[in-house]
Order: sequence, then structure tokens, then C-alpha cells
Amino acid sequence: MTTPTHLFKAPTNRLIPCPACFDSSPRSQSVRYTNLGKSGLRVSNIGFGTWVTFGGQVTDEVAEELLTVAYERGINFFDTAEVYSAGKAELVLGKILKKKQWRRSSYIISTKIYWGGKAETEKGLSRKHIIEGIQASLGRLQLDYVDIVFANKADSHVPMEEIVRAMTFVINQGWAMYWGTSRWSTMEIMESYSVARQFNLIPPIAEQAEYHYFQREKVEIQMPEMYHKIGVGTITWSPLACGILSGKYDDGIPIYSRAALKGYNWLKEKILSEEGRRQQAKLRDIAIIADQLGCSLAQLAIAWCVKNENISQVLLGASTVDQLCEDIQALQYVPKLTGAIMEEIERILGNKPRPRDYGRPRIKYKLWLEL
Repeated sequence: MTTPTHLFKAPTNRLIPCPACFDSSPRSQSVRYTNLGKSGLRVSNIGFGTWVTFGGQVTDEVAEELLTVAYERGINFFDTAEVYSAGKAELVLGKILKKKQWRRSSYIISTKIYWGGKAETEKGLSRKHIIEGIQASLGRLQLDYVDIVFANKADSHVPMEEIVRAMTFVINQGWAMYWGTSRWSTMEIMESYSVARQFNLIPPIAEQAEYHYFQREKVEIQMPEMYHKIGVGTITWSPLACGILSGKYDDGIPIYSRAALKGYNWLKEKILSEEGRRQQAKLRDIAIIADQLGCSLAQLAIAWCVKNENISQVLLGASTVDQLCEDIQALQYVPKLTGAIMEEIERILGNKPRPRDYGRPRIKYKLWLEL
């Protein structure tokens, strides 16, 4: 039995070891590191995100416990965004980092720019908002720089050259080490790379994309091509599909679940829809496999994502220490996902994406790539 790497507060305020952190096979559970795409940045194969939780769903005390557990278990990548809880997520993260005083060189911080405020000039990817947005984020985070700044959505109202030039300026100013994209199409990513090559600017190193049992096509078919062509890595988010894949919605909407939160009616409707009911039926079959492996439904879903060798990192989110420990433990089940088990999951899901023509890069982009 390994020594637990953190303590959590019991209701009596007495510090006791978190049971979820005990594991008899620490080597198989350990976090591993890989390059983010073809960049030199070494990232843990699981990262920790602050969406919904920091500055909103959890207290600052719980947020600190979560970040501490993640860091002490080897996670070196922490993701946030200017829009998360209207900037409060960055504020909370910044306060924790300042208090912990970890070596700045020992962890990676990423934030995302797009929705910064209500004014027309406080959103989008104009040069003005990219520069003002990153400066505001750094102020909330109490940092001199972030490691990666992501464009949180493509912006058709802004010329691609303006976006790439602004991101290059941010990096040259030392406010960020790298830049990336989030929820961009492969054509938009390719265009940004081509513009960067044409004007000797800095291209993106990674794309953040949703990936789980029921959202597969982009990550499994399109992104590997982006990696081999231009070196863009893939960071995936929502491995549990906002909690849907944890099994907690099998009997409806729990009162304290994310789907019950204000502003998440879209998630509630998705769960209660006909397609949502079909997904829950498939999850009941997958739960049998999880039971055979001795893991939870959520752990199997996370391990299934990590198993994909085309992914640099899977972002996790958690609202309790126990939940985070359980999610991290999913790593020990990755080696147990044999070919036979993966085929059985594939049979149940019945949604394996097939390669198809998504539209080749325009000729001018192809010529730039060959320069």
C-alpha cells in the first residue's frame, strides 16, 4: 500500500488520508508526460480544468485542496479562461498559486481568450481584445505570463492574419510562451498555420476539443492529420460529457448535479432527450465492463480517452477531492483496456467514425506548407 500524497479535511476538521488515493499499483497509476504536439512543452497526460467549479460551484478552500492534490499527484497543467465564472476562476486560481508558492517553472498555466466582457470590444479575437484580454487575465492570475493562451473560439469577423499577428505579439512580449486554439475547425487551424508560415509568425501548437464516447469524429479522424501535417497536438476536455458518462443521470437529474445548475438547461434537455435515453442505455451495458475491470463507469470513460495515443492530454474537472482522486486512479486501468475490451466497447457504442473528405486545404495553403 502506498503512502497517500495528500490529506483532506473531514467534517470534524481532523486531517485524515483520502481513501481514494490508496492504490496497490502506483506504477500503473502514475501520471505520464509527453510533448504537446510537436512542440517541446512536456505536459502530463491528464490536466486539471477550472470550468464551472472554481469561482462558482466550489468554495475557495475546496479549490485549493483540489489544486494541491492535482499538483502533488504529478499533474502539471492547469487550465482556465477569462469567461469562467466571469473571471472569478482566474482570480481563485491566482490566489492559490500565490499562496502555495510552487516553483513557477514546475507547472503550466493556460487561459483562453474570447469572451471578456459585455462591451462589443471586450469579446472576440481582435488584436485589441487579445492584447487587453491577456493583460486582464494576467492581472487576475497574478502572473507575469501564462504558458499557453488559447483562442477560445474561431472569429469569422476578424482576419486570420490579425489573429496570428496578435498572438505572435503576445508571445514576443513575454505574456505567453505558446498559443493554441479551442473548438476551431481543422480548416481554420490550417489557415492559421499557413498565415504564420507566409508572414514568418508563430503558429498554434495545440487544439482543445471535446472528446468522449459520444463525441469522436474530430479527435479520432481529423486531428491526427493535423498533427502529422503541421504538428498541432490535441488536448481534450469533458471526458465524462459534463457528467453524463458517470452514470449519475441514469435515474434523472440529481438536485446537486451540473445539469441542475442555473444556465445549464441545455444539458438537462440533452440528458432527458430521446438521444440522451439511448446513451444511458448504452452506458448500462458499458457499466458491465467497468464492473468486470473493478472500476467505476467514470474511470472507464476517462481511461478510454487516455488510451487514445493521438491525444496529448485529457483535461479533468472535479468538485470534490474524492472525485478527483477517483478520476486520477483511472490511469491504472488504461493498460487493462485490451484489444478485446476496446472492441466490446466499440460494439456497444456503435458510432466509430469513418474517414471522409473534409475538404482539402486550398491550393495556396498547400503551397505555403511546401515552402
